[in-house]
Amino acid sequence: MFSGIVEGMARVEAIRYDQDNVHLTLSCPFVDELGIDQSIAHNGVCLTVVNIQDGCYTVTAMRETLDCSNLGLLKVGDWVNVERSMMLNGRLDGHIVQGHVDQTATCIKVEDQDGSYQFTFCYVSNREMVSHGYFTVDKGSVTVNGVSLTVCRPTVDSFQVCIIPYTFEHTNFHFIKPGSVVNIEFDIIGKYLARMNALLK
Repeated sequence: MFSGIVEGMARVEAIRYDQDNVHLTLSCPFVDELGIDQSIAHNGVCLTVVNIQDGCYTVTAMRETLDCSNLGLLKVGDWVNVERSMMLNGRLDGHIVQGHVDQTATCIKVEDQDGSYQFTFCYVSNREMVSHGYFTVDKGSVTVNGVSLTVCRPTVDSFQVCIIPYTFEHTNFHFIKPGSVVNIEFDIIGKYLARMNALLK
């Protein structure tokens, strides 16, 4: 379980392909604090540490993860947002994030708002996806590349988020431009409500 409050960025140092799996080796500021089997969200995707060596750690992404996220697009030298799992005695500064990315979205617009930034993302949507809770609501929560954000001006297949300068500088949002593909996780509470509504019909 995560909160969507990104701790920093990790750099992709190596990528190894093994049948349908991809092994990603990364470096980050807290690598010396990691342990084998620890869960870390990478651009919002929960992955397990399987190896630690020479100041780097390795995680494995399988086909299901690659199909519904942007991890398969990563190249050596790319930066991903990282967050370790939430401690039970900590504050929930963002919102409840599972680290189970639902799908990708594409950035279609970035606007400089005199210091802050407004991003517009569009995603594939249909009636079945909505029935599973894959939608956004105004002032609701959404996770973009692992960052907990508040939704603005949602439509059937798009939404906007506003990014303060600190978040822009300390996450990979400063690399996002029109055409960039990001991971999105919809609010788990909305998913449960949508599912319950479908079952009660």
